[in-house]
Amino acid sequence: MLRVDLPKTCILAGLAVAGWAQLAPPVREIPLYPGVAPGSENWNYPERSAGTADRPQAQNIVRPVLLYYPADKATAVGTAMIVAPGGGFRTLMMSYEGVDVAKRLNQMGVDAFILKYRTTYVDPDAPPAAGGRGSAATGPQAGQNVREMAGADGQQAVRLLRQQAAEFGVQPRRIGMIGYSAGGAVLLSTLYGPADGRPDFAVPVYAAGANSNPPPEGGPPLFIAVAGDDQTVGYQGSIDLFGAWRKAGLAAELHVFQTGQHGFGKKGGGADRYLDRVEEWLKLNGWLTKVSK
Repeated sequence: MLRVDLPKTCILAGLAVAGWAQLAPPVREIPLYPGVAPGSENWNYPERSAGTADRPQAQNIVRPVLLYYPADKATAVGTAMIVAPGGGFRTLMMSYEGVDVAKRLNQMGVDAFILKYRTTYVDPDAPPAAGGRGSAATGPQAGQNVREMAGADGQQAVRLLRQQAAEFGVQPRRIGMIGYSAGGAVLLSTLYGPADGRPDFAVPVYAAGANSNPPPEGGPPLFIAVAGDDQTVGYQGSIDLFGAWRKAGLAAELHVFQTGQHGFGKKGGGADRYLDRVEEWLKLNGWLTKVSK
């Protein structure tokens, strides 16, 4: 499979154009597909930046990639995690659901790969509008279900990383995924999709579309987190997902924090330190035990 590795100077230039150069740059950008991503042949518009200086976003993702943030070689444990930011399938929250998470995983010794999956086209000249969760009616994506395409990108990310695990010094059966909101829906697509695109463990955080659908046979362990006052996706879907996994006899851990709202932006509760709980869970299951690269 084709892989294109960009020099660091090129990546820095790309980040500046995208408007989030203040974030730590990745070591490498890894395309998910050789050439144009299937279904995106007519998407001929540029990626654009959005958001604010402290919460930068990326929009109009045409070329899905993984952004590689390796742990320090002295502390790396041989585990990888794909990070899928949220943003309603219209945008990607590249800081607190992206680079910030990757750097925290690096502190645990985990190699992080931020997934820039395909998003719904946003016309820079049009007023803000809701949508992006189903088929696009007009424009360059007319008739296409971008949410399904984003899910396919998640599956391909797992598949590609597993194929290239040796190159990155990680174990092919220690590849996890953490996804937020819409990125959580991308994560769910990997859980319920083909086995070769399924992570070995997963962390859906206030995941959109979480429900009680029966899991696949041998579904991976889950760490599920949501706030009891989530005003966007609510908490019931996360509870149902936990129940479905436990009913099937599969490993799962659930945290419903008293406060935090969607995005865990409301501070002052347990959601403030949810990644500490994730670290404990990873350690409990042996994924932070160092293995030889």
